[in-house]
Amino acid sequence: MAEETETTYAALRSTSAWRVVARDGLVVSGPGAVDWLQGQLSQDLSGLGAVGPPAAVEQLGGVEARAGDVRASVDTLVLSPQGKVESLCRVSALGPDRLLLDLKAGFGEGLSFRLRRFKLRVKAEIETVEDLRALEVRGPLLPRAADLLSLAGAAAMAVVDVRWPLWSGRDLLFRGNCPDLSQTQALLGSGPGDQEAFEAVRIEAGVPELGRELNDRTIPQEVGGLVEHAVSFSKGCYTGQELVARIDSRGSNTPRRLRGVVIDAGAKSQAPVAGDGLIVQDATVGELTSVAYSPGLGAFVALAYVKRATKVPSEARTSSGGEDGHHGEIRALPLLRG
Repeated sequence: MAEETETTYAALRSTSAWRVVARDGLVVSGPGAVDWLQGQLSQDLSGLGAVGPPAAVEQLGGVEARAGDVRASVDTLVLSPQGKVESLCRVSALGPDRLLLDLKAGFGEGLSFRLRRFKLRVKAEIETVEDLRALEVRGPLLPRAADLLSLAGAAAMAVVDVRWPLWSGRDLLFRGNCPDLSQTQALLGSGPGDQEAFEAVRIEAGVPELGRELNDRTIPQEVGGLVEHAVSFSKGCYTGQELVARIDSRGSNTPRRLRGVVIDAGAKSQAPVAGDGLIVQDATVGELTSVAYSPGLGAFVALAYVKRATKVPSEARTSSGGEDGHHGEIRALPLLRG
């Protein structure tokens, strides 16, 4: 497993690696769909679905991909009226007045419930997408969107680009069974990658995940570059906007901030895990939310919400059940620089 992790990690940094994961999905359609979602989501949906000129060509690590091959999409927050995070999802245009919202598996029912609560006299329908999956490709070398679409045939729903800093790639969203493994390997040049390596790279980039870094107590500005990535300050009003705008006007100061932690693998047999405390000078300053081993750093990497007064970098140690764990260092995100 360690060798597989190292191989996948190296590919994610130098070429690309891929995996297939389950996703939850909702299709919102109807003449009022876009206008209604504009009032529910933090991101601006105007112009969604537009693509660059057909002749435009982007150069991705030597692999050409026409801009028109990729459906426009945005990541967006769904907030409570009090401005706390209820969901993080991706919105992709499937056609006029027809939008796909996809998100981490296990969280679709909650998003559907939240949206339906605020759906009053709206000419739009919400439909659950059964058996939604994503073939995720991450790394600097990406296949053409048209080639990805060919893998899924009629089951394909969209191909979208992922643009988080140091966590970029291209996803094929499809329904049903996984694409033929032999065809996928022929296109992408390898078999599916190791999950631990994907998790390590996500953590190093500081990309938050529902159920780990994001829950109904999270304030958007606590989460590093999340607001810059998933919030529009130029669109009209939306549910939860007041808190986001107020904190932004005050310099985005919050009681805690999402930080990275590099933790010495050492000789301890027990690895750090999410939920372990984070101690600086005998004071608990935070708690780990995600942990993975990074071959690139030769250490465990983690995300943690840390009290605002904690200096960065700071030496720290983990704590589990009241007992000291591993030594480490709290650092700013991303943990690796591009």
